[in-house]
Amino acid sequence: MKVNLAAYNNNWYKPGHILKRVLWYWINIIFFKSSVFPIYFLKVFLLKLFGAKVGANVKIKPNVNIKYPWFLSIQHNVWIGENVWIDNLAQVSISSNVCISQGVVFICGNHNYSKPTFDLIVQPIQINEGVWLGAKTVVFGGAICASHTVFVAGSFVMGTTLPYKIYKGNPATHFKDRIIEAG
Repeated sequence: MKVNLAAYNNNWYKPGHILKRVLWYWINIIFFKSSVFPIYFLKVFLLKLFGAKVGANVKIKPNVNIKYPWFLSIQHNVWIGENVWIDNLAQVSISSNVCISQGVVFICGNHNYSKPTFDLIVQPIQINEGVWLGAKTVVFGGAICASHTVFVAGSFVMGTTLPYKIYKGNPATHFKDRIIEAG
């Protein structure tokens, strides 16, 4: 067998009405993927307007790309750094007190390489409380980042992690415990 991309069909995937997606496309370009509008509350307002659930004190830096806000949930006290790409073809849930550093990529979509039609696969991503995703970390669909885990810059996050651990590498593996000292 060989791959036959001419037979690819993802008609089953319905991420939202075409007008909603087109309108969001332009809002995303103007207000999120740009450096011109660094105003946090405006970005939060627009995300909520398009169906995202967003808590208090969420900071979204410039040049952030969000595919579908209606598949996004962000709790309180979350920082999203420059050049983050949330390619959320499925639900991305981010708990409170999460730091998402520069250039982090969330990828909810993939393809079934064992099928000749290269079928689309979508899986949610869950980031639990107190997680720190280091710069240029890639988080794949199906990932569940346990409470207070840290991912060293450039890590590739797949599967489920353990709480209060530090991970690094491709794929990210545990190499150290995270100990948070009393204030």
